[in-house]
Amino acid sequence: MALAFDEYGRPFIILKEQDQKTRLRGIDAQKANISAGKAVARILRTSLGPKGMDKILQSPDGDVTITNDGATILEQMDVDNQIAKLMVELSRSQDYEIGDGTTGVVVMAGALLEQAERLLERGIHPIRIAEGYEMASRIAVEHLEHISQKFDFGASNIEPLVQTCMTTLSSKIVNRCKHHLAEISVKAVLSVADLERKDVNLDMIKVEGKVGGKLEDTELIYGITVDKDMSHPQMPKQIEDAKIAILTCPFEPPKPKTKHKVDIDTVEKFQTLRLQEQKYFDDMVQKCKDVGATLVICQWGFDDEANHLLMHRNLPAVRWVGGVELELIAIATGGRIVPRFQELTPEKLGRAGLVREKSFGTTKDKMLYIEHCANSRAVTIFIRGGNKMMIEETKRSIHDALCVARNLIRNNSIVYGGGSAEISCSIAVEAAADKYPVVEQYAVRAFADALDSVPMALAENSGLQPIETLSAVKSQQIKENNPHYGIDCNDVGTNDMREQDVFETLIGKQQQILLATQVVKMILKIDDVISPSDY
Repeated sequence: MALAFDEYGRPFIILKEQDQKTRLRGIDAQKANISAGKAVARILRTSLGPKGMDKILQSPDGDVTITNDGATILEQMDVDNQIAKLMVELSRSQDYEIGDGTTGVVVMAGALLEQAERLLERGIHPIRIAEGYEMASRIAVEHLEHISQKFDFGASNIEPLVQTCMTTLSSKIVNRCKHHLAEISVKAVLSVADLERKDVNLDMIKVEGKVGGKLEDTELIYGITVDKDMSHPQMPKQIEDAKIAILTCPFEPPKPKTKHKVDIDTVEKFQTLRLQEQKYFDDMVQKCKDVGATLVICQWGFDDEANHLLMHRNLPAVRWVGGVELELIAIATGGRIVPRFQELTPEKLGRAGLVREKSFGTTKDKMLYIEHCANSRAVTIFIRGGNKMMIEETKRSIHDALCVARNLIRNNSIVYGGGSAEISCSIAVEAAADKYPVVEQYAVRAFADALDSVPMALAENSGLQPIETLSAVKSQQIKENNPHYGIDCNDVGTNDMREQDVFETLIGKQQQILLATQVVKMILKIDDVISPSDY
């Protein structure tokens, strides 16, 4: 692109390959961008709330995903438009930062864009709209702080945490046993949490799944599961008070790094070589026995001779265990990963109260459970389910619940769900709009209208009359000055979200409003779209 001047000194732009580029500018560009953002939001709108619908997505290689997690839907969708990609980024950043509320944030951004479109048609400048939105978002975030409540929980009183995780899980496919899964998530987070530093390392929670069984069989294991079995079928299937040697060196004679060739021309030489090999294996196995190991976990394989020797010396072993699992086992058992046999010492052994092999159903699938570890800071959530898609969706739901529990440990403030927080913010923003004497007050009002879109979508997805329900709840909130009234999605018979125990994290809600506003401001500031033409 180059800038040139005509004979009167007026600048004009020369575009390379002019005819091959398409260009949108001014109000057309903004409207095109807004309609792209709205299109993405419309897809996710129906999957909001406990009665939200699921989406089925097929990847180019035929993998099918069924989900109603906003971030996953947008990740898997093949999006070409630049503005729609911004919406995908928006839900991804909500997922990374908070882990929950990925659908709500996109619906919110879509509603803000819709309101902005109306204001643009009235002739208000996009920058003024963006500034008005910024003011309104600040009012809304402060108001959320004002209506939030702190609640106390401890290692003994986990019910408040469970209630909040249940709110998250109620909009997922797993809502029929949400209490069980919420309890598992909270216990898992509390067992790896550092409550003094208010820090949770979610890497310490391993989420494993196996097809078969039913969702109710999902369990929390205070230890690690490895999808392997003992290397020899006659080795013991259960070891109590195990001392574990964690090795990354192979059970085989050392190989010279250079190219080599051994000439064997007599039987005696072959016998000598074989005895030498056997001695190597003997020494290796003896070394493990001498330091007191009762179980060997090895990253590499070992051949049948080593296997046979291990069996005879009563030293159970597991082979081909992956690097990530080895690290988790080392963390859980308090052991050290040993790269050479010479470095094996009793202090480097890990300790576990129980190591057992468990088989599943009629298949020959076996798994190794390492439980009652010295350091119980590594736990595994083991999911069962009818099919692969169900397990994948449960994993995503559990991830959301774990993130919510982590956020509550970091900041134990909550607001009430069911759209009640949005309605309350909408009322507050509407009331504050009159204080601005400038054009921005239109944008502030539009922001208040956009906040209503979340409860409206909730009502719509629950099969209620959206406008009627929303206005009834709003008038109830204003009349009683009570910010806890929301949409009664599950037909419980009360609009009070405190009675229904529908909570959401304060930081999650604030993040939603801030992120949505930022993205909408960015989209409104774009007034020129230059894209290469399609060949």
